[in-house]
Amino acid sequence: MRKWKYGLLPALCISWLAFGAAQVVDPQVYLDEVKYLSSREMRGRATGSPELEEAGRYIAGKFHDFGLKPLEGGRYLQPFPVTTSAHLGKRNLFRFTDNGHNASLHCPEEFIPFNFSSSGPFSGKVVFVGYGITAPEYHYDDYAGMDVKGKVVLVLRHEPQEYSEDSVFAGRTYTLHAQFTSKASNAKMHGAAAVILINDRANHRSEPDTLEKFGTTVGPADAGIPFVELKEANVESWFANAGKNLDKIEEDIDKDLKPESFAFPDSLSVTANLDVERAVKTVHNVVAYLPGTTNEYVIIGAHYDHLGLGEQYSLAPTLVGTIHPGADDNASGTAGVIELARWFSQQPKEKRGILFMTFSGEELGLLGSNYYVNHPILPLSDAVAMINLDMIGRLRDGKVYVGGATTGDNLRAMLDHITPAYSDLYFDYSDGAEYGSSDHSSFSSKQVPALFFFSGLHADYHKPSDTWDKINAPGAARILQVVAQLATDLRETAVRPKFMRVPPPPTDPDPSSASAGYGPYFGSVPDFGEGSGGVKFADVREGSPAAKAHLQAGDVLVEFDGKRVQNLYDFTYALRARKPGDEVLVKVLRKGKPVEAHVMLTQRP
Repeated sequence: MRKWKYGLLPALCISWLAFGAAQVVDPQVYLDEVKYLSSREMRGRATGSPELEEAGRYIAGKFHDFGLKPLEGGRYLQPFPVTTSAHLGKRNLFRFTDNGHNASLHCPEEFIPFNFSSSGPFSGKVVFVGYGITAPEYHYDDYAGMDVKGKVVLVLRHEPQEYSEDSVFAGRTYTLHAQFTSKASNAKMHGAAAVILINDRANHRSEPDTLEKFGTTVGPADAGIPFVELKEANVESWFANAGKNLDKIEEDIDKDLKPESFAFPDSLSVTANLDVERAVKTVHNVVAYLPGTTNEYVIIGAHYDHLGLGEQYSLAPTLVGTIHPGADDNASGTAGVIELARWFSQQPKEKRGILFMTFSGEELGLLGSNYYVNHPILPLSDAVAMINLDMIGRLRDGKVYVGGATTGDNLRAMLDHITPAYSDLYFDYSDGAEYGSSDHSSFSSKQVPALFFFSGLHADYHKPSDTWDKINAPGAARILQVVAQLATDLRETAVRPKFMRVPPPPTDPDPSSASAGYGPYFGSVPDFGEGSGGVKFADVREGSPAAKAHLQAGDVLVEFDGKRVQNLYDFTYALRARKPGDEVLVKVLRKGKPVEAHVMLTQRP
């Protein structure tokens, strides 16, 4: 029997006949699924919401109707815990004594914790540290010469020279140093007990001195340090009693980029308690199996959660509180999984099965897919490949983005054999999404070849305007036709794809640094699951500095260059402070035991 270069010729003939004879997906039926999942009744399908759980039961009901096999204790729903949201508790207080004067502020009118703040009491003396920035690449450090260990630091919002095109910072575009999480990590690494943020009013007199709305800031579940915002009016007396003028301080920093940090007199002290309640809920992946004649199988998956009412991930911040329906992101991919399950359930049994999956918690950091690969229902060693559908509903000019084609040694060859029959589509493999920010990367980290189908970003992404009426259902049906043919070939090919480690493309920032344009290369791929107490490595890139230091997938980074690391934001900040050629001592936990390694950082590849 003659073999083609990745499999058996008869298998190709079967798939060509099957796909030439009938349409896999009815565009109208597909669109009806999108309409339901993105309806007002679903209220944006936020992870942990009753509406997302209803969507999960709906998908499970479809799988049941198609005759697919449940795997988790006879159920289609795989439960796992997620920290879903933060809420202001009832025990928030902020008091200060300034030169003999005692005052109490009211929450949320005069002070408010950030949603990523630690909870609990703090008290102590106060040190002003400018913008709270340490930027070695700009030779700027607000903490230079200041002892803030165990003290409360007061920092300004934004960064110096924000209106200057000649600024060593980015001028009218903020750098990562302006981010609240960067200020939090930097304060923590300098030993501060808490952070107080105020608006830099001297540079923003035309804007009201408003506090951040609670729950709208992107950050870790718990940054590991109390972080609270006060109105500037409430601290003006602090500066006056210290013989300082805040407007002049901001002007002087902008003038010569020299820090103006100082310790307030001992006559000023603060006492506070921050009460941020975090909800931990049980959410579900939806999993169903179509058996083959062997134990091997192909995975077809998509995430079915979205943003709910927006919260901190909305790209329309003025519309937070409005339903973000998520028609394209990712009702489009979820409907694709449902319709492919419908079609494949009606086809003859083939050599390999198909595991159909819809994931929860993707928008919070790939939580559902990460949980699955660490708690697989079927052995991952039997998974031939994973196909991820994320935002396939807005096909424009026939362009289909395909990531991960190089994660399997014969995936690109298989695609090149299939795609010429789709002359109306253009397949773009240039996005380098081998380790991209969607659920396929969870499977790649476990050495499962993983493909990512995507129709591209658009102006409605993460906004209330991502609605069903903008879905190109016929275009999505064409993409699903390709996916179905690929899945069929993967089920029948004699030679299953061999996993290939893929180096990051030159334009791709190191996932462990999340820094564009500055910072050295480390080479870890973070695991976004919860509860590690540091940064867990889902994978370590071959040939990277981390790999050369013998760090491994599964290690949990807890210390970097002498600095405690509690989350990915801390790691990002600590790594960015170093430069290529630096050797740093890192500490990881490997199966609960501490391991130290010296890592020689390099230039980005």
